[in-house]
Amino acid sequence: MAFNSQDLQAAGASSPPKRSDLVAEEIKRLITAKNLLPGDKLPRESELQSMFSVSKSTMREALKSLEVQGLVKVSTGPGGGGTVVEVPLDRTFQLMQNYLFFKEVRIEDIYQVRKLLEPELAASAVPFLTEAHFAALEQNIACCDPSAEHVEDPLAQRQEEMNFHDIFAAACPNPFLRFSCEMTNEMIRQLTVFDNEMPLAEQQRFGSANTGFHRQILAAARERDVEKVRALMSEHMQDAMRSVKRMHGKLEGRLILDSEISRRNVTRKARRGGARKA
Repeated sequence: MAFNSQDLQAAGASSPPKRSDLVAEEIKRLITAKNLLPGDKLPRESELQSMFSVSKSTMREALKSLEVQGLVKVSTGPGGGGTVVEVPLDRTFQLMQNYLFFKEVRIEDIYQVRKLLEPELAASAVPFLTEAHFAALEQNIACCDPSAEHVEDPLAQRQEEMNFHDIFAAACPNPFLRFSCEMTNEMIRQLTVFDNEMPLAEQQRFGSANTGFHRQILAAARERDVEKVRALMSEHMQDAMRSVKRMHGKLEGRLILDSEISRRNVTRKARRGGARKA
């Protein structure tokens, strides 16, 4: 499948797109047409070259573009080639940061969205929560309780509390609502900073309030009381916003690098692993 001037005009750009970009778009169409799912392999590189009548360097550049976008993983060697993968949340978060980088986004803006979406997400998840979800929610509450012994980092606990909401998101049947809440939670987890002079008592007060709400929400969810979960989550979001304001919370005003996100995620997973062993 060769490209001509009509292909370039159809791209609708003021300047002609790179040939590799056109090939990358065609590979996306191929993935859709063949209904390829994460884990499925693309045709071999030589087959793709022949299919699109392009050079090896152009094809590799196209595959690299898709890999950067998070849609494909490329491996080398005899059994290598492109494999379709699901775009990870971290990559999407990084792209969203790029979009918001020059925009004035306040933490109040993020919580305005949370107050609208989180109650609906939690309510929609209630019928789909399993015993495994309930066990994970119980574990998260125990891990984040500020009255627990050996609390070394209260702010790390507040970040860990976001996982309570992610567990509800995992059970939400609406993929777009789930994605929207996960991205909002990730922004708060990764970008919220507080006043360095914030008293320990204030941190513990925030944690105690969150723990109280989480216990009430979990109890209502176990009872399959959708409306009560919705009401409690709405109250929780409003209280959380008041607490963040009181603690002078704000969004970090710089881009978080991929390497920093990976490092923070490793640290967060290590803390979760330690909590499981305790």
